Parts: sequence; structure tokens; C-alpha cells
Amino acid sequence: MLVSDTPELTPALAQRIHRHHVVIIGSGFGGLFAAKQLRKANVDVTLIAKTTHHLFQPLLYQVATGILSEGEIAPSTRLILKNQHNASVVLGDVTTIDIDNKVVTSRFLERITVTEYDSIIVAAGAGQSYFGNDHFAEYAPGMKTIDDALELRGRILGAFDQAEAATDPAEIERLLTFVVVGAGPTGVEMAGQIAELAHKTLDGTYRHIDSRNARIILLDAAPKVLPPFADSLGQAAAKRLSKMGVDIQLGAMVTDVDADGLSVKHADGTIRRISARTKVWSAGVAASPLGKQLADQSGAEVDRAGRVLVGKDLTLPGHPEVFVVGDMMSLDKLPGVAQVAIQGGRYAARVIEDGVEAVRAGRKMPARSDFKYFDKGSMATVSRFSAVAQVGPIKITGFIAWVMWLLVHLLYIVGFRSRLTTVISWLTAFFSKGRGQLAVTEQQVEARAAMVYFNAPDTSDAGIEVTAPEPALAAHPLQATRA
Repeated sequence: MLVSDTPELTPALAQRIHRHHVVIIGSGFGGLFAAKQLRKANVDVTLIAKTTHHLFQPLLYQVATGILSEGEIAPSTRLILKNQHNASVVLGDVTTIDIDNKVVTSRFLERITVTEYDSIIVAAGAGQSYFGNDHFAEYAPGMKTIDDALELRGRILGAFDQAEAATDPAEIERLLTFVVVGAGPTGVEMAGQIAELAHKTLDGTYRHIDSRNARIILLDAAPKVLPPFADSLGQAAAKRLSKMGVDIQLGAMVTDVDADGLSVKHADGTIRRISARTKVWSAGVAASPLGKQLADQSGAEVDRAGRVLVGKDLTLPGHPEVFVVGDMMSLDKLPGVAQVAIQGGRYAARVIEDGVEAVRAGRKMPARSDFKYFDKGSMATVSRFSAVAQVGPIKITGFIAWVMWLLVHLLYIVGFRSRLTTVISWLTAFFSKGRGQLAVTEQQVEARAAMVYFNAPDTSDAGIEVTAPEPALAAHPLQATRA
């Protein structure tokens, strides 16, 4: 009779031997920093994302206005995690999360991938919200993806080229009018950079128009600029923008958008038309639809923006293994900023690691401490050498705030090479009139029309032909000719 030296694999022993599998959804701040936090943990990490890169979203507006290239703010996720041997990356758009069976289903092209998990961190982020008017997106792109930024670059530069080729004064005025909807940090930064692009970088580059005649309008239904900031900082930002020639119009709610302009409604009920070929939407966000899916399965609530109301440990009711972080979670009115996502991702990773180590050591599961957010302050740049910053009760404006903004953003750019090239690009843009990323291709400017094809449902069996809409004329920089 053979006697084995191997102990019987009891359920308790099996649990201790099992390699805990953590699935992370999203490669943004929350997802990436959670994965990196687990680099030394005794777990296997699978990061599922629908893009191949980690996007530094706060600097998207600099891609749209030609200061930075997309590669500087969107390094490859696989390269970032290359030396983290317990982590792997799966490319795909998550379609369902089955929290009862602990299974995630994702899709990449025609390939369906099913991934099991022991713990999951959902950090799928948020998209642009048009407050129920999704058709606005065709004429007023948001600022949430690389595609958005590159398309906007094409529309902005294309508008100047179209104006150069036009002869009708009304058409030239419409082409040289740029409207930014939303006076939050993104809107303020975008309006300021379009103004600098028109008044400095492009000055003297056209022969039939003066780029300095461009009209930049910043719209918001709110009564002040930078609503999340202190009133004094919003007033300082507004004063600086006005000095740069930005027309700030507050208390104006957008009611309609089309190819040639938009309509706004004021508090007294009057509706006014603004003629403009180029519009930028930065007025709202909506959480990933995965949030509603998780809420329906767990009984959690969602707020108006689709964010899931989580517990103090960032988990769903009855599911301590499901963490929701970043722009998808709602807790204590925390803002949807990068720091909340980073700290939430790291917190979830530490909780998981502590639990895994306790099980491996045969100890009782440790009690979870509540997630506590450390507010490192809020910042927004207005123009070169001018920004506003709020750190607790301390309020800073002007050059010092601008330097702080540079240092903080440089700190959170991933990778030495990206930091170095970003500094070089900033030196070029801020200490001269030049910008190194003003190239525009037809692929970029027609991206939204092309995506209609890619995202359309398969209707071949029904004999239905799906055609992409014609892109706006301003998206074709060289299409028109001068009469």
C-alpha cells in the first residue's frame, strides 16, 4: 500500500493555496494605480480595458490645441506594466459583470472573453454627458478621449483654414467663432488655449484673415466661472480670460446645437442664437453604464450622473469583493477628479492584499478601515504663466499657481520619457509662440463619422445598410477653395 506524504487537500488548505485573482476594469487613474499597488501582492492581476493606453485626461485639452502629442499623455498600458509579472492586460470592452457568479464578460472586435475573479475593482470611469441630448455630440465633441482631442484639433485648425479660403464676411465670422460650453476647469483651460492659439501661435500665418479676430465664447448655465472653486478664484480666472479676449456668458443654458451654431436660453426665458462652426462640450459627465448594471444586481442606488453609491470601504452592499472607485463611485460628495480615483484604487488594492495575506496565514480577516480621502487641492490653468489653485483654505492665483500646476501634473504623468518630452513641449509652447503638434489628418478630423460605422449594430442579416453621416464642413481644412 502506497502512502503519500502530501497532506489531504481540505477546503481550508485549498483556500490557502489558491492564488487570489484580482480583475481590474479600466486603465485610467483608478485602475492603473490599483494594479501597481498590487505589484508585490501574492495575487494574479488581470486588467481589462477598452483602450491600449493609460490616458492622462487632465491634459487632453493640450492635445486638442497642439501643445502636446497624444503619445505624451497616453503611454501604453502594457509597457507600464511590463515588469510587473503578476499583472496581465486584456484588451476589450466589458459588456457584463455577473457579481453573483464572479464573472466578467468583455468583447474585443468579434472575440468574447470570459474572466473569473475572486475580487474585482471597477474603475471604468465616465464619459461626456449631454444631459439627454446625445445628438449634440455630432456638432460639439467632448473632451474625454484621444479621438475627441484629435478631432477637435482638426476642427479648430480647420476652421481657420476654411476662413482663409472664404469670401463672405458672415461666413468668415461664423468660422472664426469658437464656443466652449461649460466653465469648469476643462472649459476654462480650453477657452484660454484657443485664445492663445489664435492670438499668438497663428498670428501672421494667414494672408487673407487675421487670426486675432477670432471670437472665443465661454458659456455656462451656472452664475460663475469655476463653480467648484472659491468665488475669488473664479473671479480671478474670469478676469484673466476677459483680458485675453474671451467672451464669458453665464446663466446661458444650451438648448440646441447644429452644424452652424447653437441656441441658448437665459433665465428670463429668452432664447438667443450664436453662429459658430466649432463647438467644444465640457459641461457634464456621466458614469459608465456598468454602474447601473452593478446597482441592479446588488441593490445599490445610483445618483443622477449614474454613479454607484458605495459603502465606506468602496464596496457594494452584500459584496465585499466588489470595489467601485473613481468617477463611477458616489461617496460623501467626493469630486470626480484624478486624486479621488488614485487614492480609491490604492485603498481597494491594499484591502484586498491584507485579506489575502490573512487567509494565507490562517488568520481572521482583518476589519476594514473606512476610505478616507486626502484632499490635495484643486487647480486650473487659465493661460501661460497664469493659473488658480486652492489647497484647503489657501487660495493662490497667477504665476505661483501656474508653477504649482506644472509640477503637480508633471508628477502624475507616467514614465520618465513622457515627462521629459512633455517638459520640452511646454518650454516650446509657453516660452515662444510655437507649438509642435499642429498636424491634422483626414483620419483624425473624420473620426466621429467613421465611428458610426464601427459602432453600428450588425444589420447585414436584415438587409439594412448603415451609412456614416457627412462630417461638418469645418472638419475639412483644405476642402474649400477661394473664389
